[in-house]
Amino acid sequence: MGILFSLLIVVGLAVVALVGASMGHGMQMFFGVIVPYVSLAIFIVAGINKVVKWGRTPVPFQIPTTCGQQKSLPWIKHSPIENPNDTWGVVRRMALEVLLFRSLFRNLKTEINDGKLSYGSEKLLWLAGLAFHVSFFTVVLRHLRFFITPVPAFINITDSLDGFMQVGAPHLLLTGVILVAATAFLLYRRIGMAQIKHISLPADYFPLFLIIGIALSGIVMRYVTKVDIVKVKELTMGLLSFSFTVPSGIGVVFFIHVFLISTLLAYFPFSKLMHLGGVFLSPTRNMPNNSREKRHINPWNDTFGTEVHTYAHYEDAFREKMKDAGLPVEKE
Repeated sequence: MGILFSLLIVVGLAVVALVGASMGHGMQMFFGVIVPYVSLAIFIVAGINKVVKWGRTPVPFQIPTTCGQQKSLPWIKHSPIENPNDTWGVVRRMALEVLLFRSLFRNLKTEINDGKLSYGSEKLLWLAGLAFHVSFFTVVLRHLRFFITPVPAFINITDSLDGFMQVGAPHLLLTGVILVAATAFLLYRRIGMAQIKHISLPADYFPLFLIIGIALSGIVMRYVTKVDIVKVKELTMGLLSFSFTVPSGIGVVFFIHVFLISTLLAYFPFSKLMHLGGVFLSPTRNMPNNSREKRHINPWNDTFGTEVHTYAHYEDAFREKMKDAGLPVEKE
């Protein structure tokens, strides 16, 4: 039900934009000007509010998630990236995580074969995730040419590299194809794998269908309907200058594309997509594991009068039971 429900919502959004933009200039003004402004305002305000809320959340203990040897005795080899003990180590670890998805690269798939638990490589998921994020970033970067005059050289270079194969006219942009393929693969995993489908919710399917809809409508505009790029840039530059003009003859598909993008922007701060900002504020990743170098005391102890229960107190309470169970004790 979650799959069909999410798909119908995206199709419904496209139909709403199709019907609305076909009703005349007034509705095109609504979908081309008012909706983008409102969605951008929601994106900025709600996004900042969530990041500030996360930033204010106290973290009383060092709780980094690590998988390497912690720094301890000099003769024990330390893993500075897997288990950093200082700020620069955390920066290196976060950079590898954000740019290369290092933890996802190490991820394994678990299966039961002939009644036995087995582990296998899951590098295809890492490759699809990396391809999705890189292509999505490149597509957004290329679209900046509609909002900047003159267009910076790095955007033109990006566009040239993206279409270096020079296939078709206009030439094929690889990131558009890769974006659709990677998103389709991620959607297939949620639908085709029973374990993942079991834990998936409409909130997991909806953004995938929405991104596919955005990519396909963009591809249709570029290779099928051929919208007037000059008029599109006139509209986008008008949005930046608050001139509120919608040139006639742009094409209905453009307004479907913009409406889906606006929906994604407004939905972004309330969804799992917000990991874009949350990954930097995750205490399991952004904290050094220096608990053997520095004692961390819960700052709430004084506030709430927390009574400290040391190991010595624990052993005093359970010494006899520990001795009966054969456990070593510090005091006889």
